[in-house]
Amino acid sequence: MRKLPSMLTPKGLAERESSELLFTPCWLAMAPTLLILWGAAVVLGAACLPVKSSSLLPPVNFTIQAAGLAQVLLRWAPHPDQEQGAIKLGYHVRIHAPEDEEYETRNTVSSRAAPLHWGFSASVRTVSWEAPSLPASGWVSAELPAPPGSLGTSAANLTCSTRTVASNGTGARPYHVSLRCAWRAGSEAPEDTQYSLRYRYGPRTEECRRYSQDAQWRHVACWFPRTAIDGKGRDWLAVQVSGASARAAIRPYDRLFALPAIDHVNPPGNVTAKVQGSRLHIHWEKPLSAFPGHCFDYEVRIHNARKGYFQTEKMTTHEFTTTVNDVAKYCIDVRAAVSSVCREGGLWGEWSPAISVGDEARKPWTEWYPITLVAAVCLAFLASLACRTCHAWTKLFPPVPAPKSHIQDFAATVNYEKTGSRETESEVISYVEEPEALEDLVF
Repeated sequence: MRKLPSMLTPKGLAERESSELLFTPCWLAMAPTLLILWGAAVVLGAACLPVKSSSLLPPVNFTIQAAGLAQVLLRWAPHPDQEQGAIKLGYHVRIHAPEDEEYETRNTVSSRAAPLHWGFSASVRTVSWEAPSLPASGWVSAELPAPPGSLGTSAANLTCSTRTVASNGTGARPYHVSLRCAWRAGSEAPEDTQYSLRYRYGPRTEECRRYSQDAQWRHVACWFPRTAIDGKGRDWLAVQVSGASARAAIRPYDRLFALPAIDHVNPPGNVTAKVQGSRLHIHWEKPLSAFPGHCFDYEVRIHNARKGYFQTEKMTTHEFTTTVNDVAKYCIDVRAAVSSVCREGGLWGEWSPAISVGDEARKPWTEWYPITLVAAVCLAFLASLACRTCHAWTKLFPPVPAPKSHIQDFAATVNYEKTGSRETESEVISYVEEPEALEDLVF
């Protein structure tokens, strides 16, 4: 047997073992509580420490530059102290002028089309692209000042229109688009002001070379017979009218046009019509356009020249048939518009040249019968009125009897006789006196 140390007696050893057995269950009971308290302390400590990656800082170096005709370029950079690894950054852009607009982007460069004669101003801030609940940063702003010159010197009432024209050559584009614009001189523009126009479509800019002038020899209209505009395009058309004068600064005027709103659709071609019995058949071809045939809506207008009413029908096909109940002359024309299936809805185009069909002179018997009946009734009434008028006249003015003549009436009888030998004719005239019965004359 292993000897116990001399310092411990059997009684002391028993007391020690008993105390160890009592202390061990207490530690086991307190262990879960201690673990909970330690975890809470770790979480609270982590929440109290500043976490640099979760705070959003505003962008820096925000600038606005004119990048072209009615076009600006917005640039900025992330804050240098912003950690981008843990959070995907985005940017909230707010346009203040010329019109309010808001949008979000992940890029640090943004291009916008806008008229610039009023100036341009905007603000931007940093946002979390995937966690919208995270507070955004503060705003930073920039401004592009308006060009020099009074607003009253700018061109006014600028309007533009486009039209599709067939190309004369055999190039890859069988159609091209012409552009016509008109404006009015500014109310505060000096008399020596001269205006010039240019347009931008996509990356291409072109200046006008064909102008019309007013009484003061100022340019007030422009025509581009051929442009770079796409006949089926959806982009904005930017137009600017600038001016120059020796007396004052002339502020330029910009305007953006949506192509569907200014495109003048050509009228349908080869409109034909014919009447077969009681059916009127109308046929036409699609307008001259870069759009295919299924991209058009049509309006057919039928004018009944005899009755003076119009009938208008809308359809998507190239023909129309209707029933006519009478024989008359019809005037027919058709117009077209690009359907919303192929492009945003625009304006109706011009009416096609009117064509006539039918015979207005020939009338059906159902119309002659009432006319004949009315004429017969009128004639009978007039005849009756005439008879009554004559009878009344006879009663008012009876005829006066005249005396008989005492001169005897003679009847001449001419007898012709021929002699056989001389073949001569002898004329014998005999007078026969007719007895006249004398009547008593009343005086």
